[in-house]
Amino acid sequence: MSNIWKLFTAMAALIKRDLSLVLRRKNDSLATLFFFAVVASLFPLGVGPEPKLLQQIASGMLWIAALLAAMLSLNRLFADDYQDGTLDLLLLSTIPLPLAVLAKMIAHWLSSGLLLSFAAVLLALQFNLSGESVWILFLSLLLGTPIFSLIGAIGAALTLGTRGGGVLLSLLVLPLLIPVLIFGAGAVDAYQAGLPVAGHFYLLGALFVLSLFFAPLAAALSLRIAIE
Repeated sequence: MSNIWKLFTAMAALIKRDLSLVLRRKNDSLATLFFFAVVASLFPLGVGPEPKLLQQIASGMLWIAALLAAMLSLNRLFADDYQDGTLDLLLLSTIPLPLAVLAKMIAHWLSSGLLLSFAAVLLALQFNLSGESVWILFLSLLLGTPIFSLIGAIGAALTLGTRGGGVLLSLLVLPLLIPVLIFGAGAVDAYQAGLPVAGHFYLLGALFVLSLFFAPLAAALSLRIAIE
């Protein structure tokens, strides 16, 4: 029991460290939110003020904007720690590397995905969505954005130390996140069509559980290969 508590304490310390670094670099988080707001706001300007059309494209556009915004910060998930030697210390520490990687994934979601989920509630107003649709959108993003961080961390680990890592990261990660995008946006579309939405949330939950189990292991293995 004491060993489990020590692991939990170590993970909490890593999360706190990463979040403190994010607070020191507020411009990165603000840039992510600004990018999300700009992308989501361009579509209503481009397609026009037709309410029904805006309602139809709202969920897909907001999910795409959230995905692209989350990708902005993934490239630096391990890059800074790789350059200053922190990853070498994590390899030598008593905490298993997959748990250390999971802590960094959680910190990334708290500083990006969680903020994007709340920002989507405000941005959804310009798409003329009902209150219930906005609530479903918010819940789907809360369940789907952690998968962005989990699977995105695998791509960040695989491209660590490579030239043009940002482009390669996008090519690796985006195809894997298409199911998340489909089920997340589909939940809102199903509600607007009067269909059950539980199936979409079940599928998002299944993808989240699978990612939570496999992603830290895959990312940790990729980091060991990159460092060694």
